[in-house]
Amino acid sequence: MKDLLEYLVKEMVDHPEAVQVTERAGQYAVTLDLKVDERDAGRVIGRGGRIAKSLRDVLGIAAARDRKRVHLDINS
Repeated sequence: MKDLLEYLVKEMVDHPEAVQVTERAGQYAVTLDLKVDERDAGRVIGRGGRIAKSLRDVLGIAAARDRKRVHLDINS
């Protein structure tokens, strides 16, 4: 899931070199911490949080294959 998130975010931001994803996995859940350049934070969150919600939805589908839940934290 880390690779999927990293790929998706790097394709949408202006500063892909600043994208960092850390993954903390538990038995039933995965927490992904996403750090982007502060100038790209708006692109990742989107108007009204639409893009962030879409990212969470895609990650949720990927996590369901492994029978886990996913939590995404976005930091700039």
